[in-house]
Amino acid sequence: MRLQARTSASAGSALRFRFTRRTAALPASIADVAEHCGERVGDAGRAFKFRFRAPPPARSSRRQNGRRLPARRGNVAVAVAAELNGVVPAADFWRSDLSTRSELSRLLFSAKTEELTSTMKVFCGRANPITGSVEWLEEDEHYDYHQEIARSSYADMLHDKDRNIKYYQGIRAAVSRVKDRGQKALVLDIGTGTGLLSMMAVTAGADFCYAIEVFKPMADAAVKIVDKNGFSDKIKIINKHSTEVTVGLDGDMPCRANILITELFDTELIGEGALPSYEHAHRHLVQENCEAVPHRATVYAQLVESRKMWSWNKLFPVRVQTALGEQVIVPPSEMERCPGAPSVYDIQLNQVSPPDFTVLSNVLPMFSVDFSKQVSSSAACHSREFEPLASGQAQVVLSWWDIEMDPEGKIKCTMAPFWAHSDPQELQWRDHWMQCVYFLPHEEPVVQGSALCLVAHHDDYCVWYSLQRTSPEKNGRVLPVRPVCDCQAHLLWNRPRFGEINDQDRTDQYVQALRTVLKPDSVCLCVSDGSLLSMLAHHLGAEQVFTIESSAASHRLMKKIFKANHLEDKINVIEKRPELLTSADLEGKKVSLLLGEPFFTTSLLPWHNLYFWYVRTAVDQYLGPGAVVMPQAASLHAVVVEFRDLWRVRSPCGDCEGFDVHIMDDMIKHALDFRESKEAEPHPLWEYPCRSLSEPQQILTFDFQQPVPPQPVRAEGSIELRRPGRSHGAVLWMEYHLTPDSTVSTGLLKPAEDKEDCCWNSHCKQAVYFFSTTLDPRVPPGSPRTVSYVVEFHPRTGDVTMDFTLSDTPDDGH
Repeated sequence: MRLQARTSASAGSALRFRFTRRTAALPASIADVAEHCGERVGDAGRAFKFRFRAPPPARSSRRQNGRRLPARRGNVAVAVAAELNGVVPAADFWRSDLSTRSELSRLLFSAKTEELTSTMKVFCGRANPITGSVEWLEEDEHYDYHQEIARSSYADMLHDKDRNIKYYQGIRAAVSRVKDRGQKALVLDIGTGTGLLSMMAVTAGADFCYAIEVFKPMADAAVKIVDKNGFSDKIKIINKHSTEVTVGLDGDMPCRANILITELFDTELIGEGALPSYEHAHRHLVQENCEAVPHRATVYAQLVESRKMWSWNKLFPVRVQTALGEQVIVPPSEMERCPGAPSVYDIQLNQVSPPDFTVLSNVLPMFSVDFSKQVSSSAACHSREFEPLASGQAQVVLSWWDIEMDPEGKIKCTMAPFWAHSDPQELQWRDHWMQCVYFLPHEEPVVQGSALCLVAHHDDYCVWYSLQRTSPEKNGRVLPVRPVCDCQAHLLWNRPRFGEINDQDRTDQYVQALRTVLKPDSVCLCVSDGSLLSMLAHHLGAEQVFTIESSAASHRLMKKIFKANHLEDKINVIEKRPELLTSADLEGKKVSLLLGEPFFTTSLLPWHNLYFWYVRTAVDQYLGPGAVVMPQAASLHAVVVEFRDLWRVRSPCGDCEGFDVHIMDDMIKHALDFRESKEAEPHPLWEYPCRSLSEPQQILTFDFQQPVPPQPVRAEGSIELRRPGRSHGAVLWMEYHLTPDSTVSTGLLKPAEDKEDCCWNSHCKQAVYFFSTTLDPRVPPGSPRTVSYVVEFHPRTGDVTMDFTLSDTPDDGH
């Protein structure tokens, strides 16, 4: 049985599953499974993908090239496969224990081969703002590859000069050591990508390179790049997974290599399957005691207390000031006991303000991997005893790694944040490798000077941490498996969503707005996924409150929260899609107040939450005379910015360390031209400093007091550039006007001064439309004075299309 599944958070695609199957039908709940697993795209900030073969590993490796991916990927794939094959509903899969999941995985991938054909279908699940759901569309098979390339981080890696220089130095040294022993230098390059490291090796004197790349479009590009640079006689591109490469007279390689070069690392180090790949390579593809570049990797950790970061993991008590005094919304005890989602939260840790956390330990080297020797992918744990630097609540582990390119450790590439970096002035910005945030299963009090053990656990793909009073070797308390969420909240709410719900200032703003529209006889209908708005409405005196939860999992979670707050009989939870609402669901009553944050889990881009407008239209018949809708309206805003670093992820490279990689630039451009060039993409801009070159400008408005209009909403105009700088792109976001006097922004939180960085809402992703003409640093920036735009909202599809054009002359018509 061969099953592949992928998902991507590019602008147009919420989810993708590719599989070989006779039927093209997909159960609707598959969307829920993928949507709610492992923090989906929001936790990782970017995207996640699953790719696995029969029999699958315990967890499928995270897709290459630094894409941010949460853990749980293999389990999701199995859940999807389970429902596809009619073995067990996906929801029941999540409720099963670990051993059951493992057995289910084994059974699924060893049966029903006769049901499959060789026809490959590519289904793209696109977030539909009209229905608020993921709809599965069949696309041309090449669409998947175009998406993969267009949103990849190849450009970011090629621009990572520190990485490239250190690899080049390490490769030269390794080739020299082999040559000094009088041997031929035979190189195995796993995950070659553009072929850059292989070309470095040949330039350094290697006799031959076997470069492995599993992604066919990338392998094809590598063949062209290698040929253009004149290395075709010394480099062989092998389009296979490294575990499928054969050695022998009739094999892919005639003999084993004596130099192993790899770049198989993600932010977590091992999440792209580095350990199994190294394990297999040492057993089957390279000589004993081979040279390895990198030679060694070390993972570091630092224990901290941080209310801000802990708010991304746990539901805090929410305080509501009412006429009867303060009411407190508390989390269910099940949520408080839940260890949470163990998957890594990878972020640009340098953008977290130092006042937002308290350091409780020194930086601790947790474990190292020597890549020149046999590597094991077996589960293991490593403990480090330490004395807390301060008393406090141990909540979060910050983690990063470095790689040493040579045995002596003189050539080092580190991911350390600025406060732990040996030379902060030489800090290299990169997005393909960042830093990790791990949450302890439970916060624990620590006392300054009282010794503790921090324990790093890992399996073949994931790392997680625990805090113990004594080392596991002494007390035997080794946790054999990762903790998993058993409260469902961590399956439904991603990390930014937890932070948003825990934002007391934001809650207070909604409370203030509700006070102005609520009446003692108000009948409220709340429409937002996993929202506490219904509880706010009840505490503020609404006569009756209904709330719609479309998914069964969200329905169960909200029932638990209501019960914990003794509101199970006060708030009516309706488990159905809003367009299927009936008068009986509302007990025959007319709604006087329709509420929404709005927030929907299927939303990727800011305007996807306009689903609320479609809901308002669908339930129009149930609104009473003079009914109030909150928010009353929304508006789309834009500002032109200059990014400090984010532009690199879309910038052409041209030459990289003396090698011509224009073919890769052209490949990315072609992929973007396929469909993506005039689409915005979501980014959490609090992690990516930028400076505004224009004033923020309102582009479109949406009146929620009226149903969705049948005709498009279109705006043409221009944005005047008031500050000098390179215009890298336009940032777009939504603002929701709760009342005439209260507005919630999902983007800019305050006006930016001339030399200040923009301040963005950290709970939301903003949409970035890159200007391709200004992304090449080799091209002079020129002096554009305006940016013309055409933006259109299409009611029939819920899409927002846009085009921006830089101009040297002001537009006199606007």
